[in-house]
Amino acid sequence: QVQLVESGGGLVQAGGSLRLSCLGSGRIFSNNVMGWFRQAPGKEREFVAAITWGGITYYADSVKGRFTISRDNAKNTVYLQMNSLKPEDTAVYYCAARPAYRNGLLSNADEFDAWGQGTRVTVSS
Repeated sequence: QVQLVESGGGLVQAGGSLRLSCLGSGRIFSNNVMGWFRQAPGKEREFVAAITWGGITYYADSVKGRFTISRDNAKNTVYLQMNSLKPEDTAVYYCAARPAYRNGLLSNADEFDAWGQGTRVTVSS
């Protein structure tokens, strides 16, 4: 059974920081691109960041310079360090996995096969 489990969400004041974690089963994690997406109330799911097996990173413009994605392949875990949080970062954050052989846009959620259940992040003003 493929599994991704997120943790680390919560309530934080604007300007604060949170670190999200996503633990994946070995099969889903190996050689895959891992990504973070988010969905705010009443909005579509949007790309946040992605990282390849080799550590190349990609970010949405809205989070560039504030968020950092990283992965520990030995621990089957991907992280999202979120700094300088803003109220507009409030959303449910999802971890996702995509096979490395695919070459579509990383920002396209349809390219990702496996998804976690999400962790809620609320940023108060």
